[in-house]
Amino acid sequence: MMSLSDLTILNMIKDPNQREKGYRTLVETYQRRVYSIIRKMVIIHEDADDILQNTFIKAFRNINSFQSNSSLYTWLYRIAVNESLNFLEKKKKKYFFPVENHEETMKSYIDQSPLIDGDEIQRILQKSLLKLPEKQRLVFNLKYYEDLSYEEISKITDTSIGALKASYHHAVKKIESDLKTE
Repeated sequence: MMSLSDLTILNMIKDPNQREKGYRTLVETYQRRVYSIIRKMVIIHEDADDILQNTFIKAFRNINSFQSNSSLYTWLYRIAVNESLNFLEKKKKKYFFPVENHEETMKSYIDQSPLIDGDEIQRILQKSLLKLPEKQRLVFNLKYYEDLSYEEISKITDTSIGALKASYHHAVKKIESDLKTE
């Protein structure tokens, strides 16, 4: 369901005299939240920044195909999630990363990056999340960090609510087990 602000943004974008302001408002309204989920998926700020730009470029190009049966937020998240998953897949193929090497690279980045906020517990949690399959990590991030409902996540990921609940449950169990060993 679209909110009043979504409707306002879309009306500005459709108005040739306010199109630029509408796009700027769209970015200002959703940039932080969209960046947050991308960053949790790819970890590295520079990669997240590139994916964020690609997400909004894709949204701008396809704004006319947006159907008002979901919110702009859900639609943008879906684009961002797909862009993030595609990026991770390409990166693995490009560098022929075995999963373990890619995981070690990302763990190293978490340890060394001044851009990763939080104390030691947060760093341990982030490393634990890297061990999850990408889909489980995505579901966990959307549910735990973004506090989205299963229905919203279902629209973003095009996955059944039952499968999402199972994914989240498995992710939580794996994280709990991992944290116990730390």
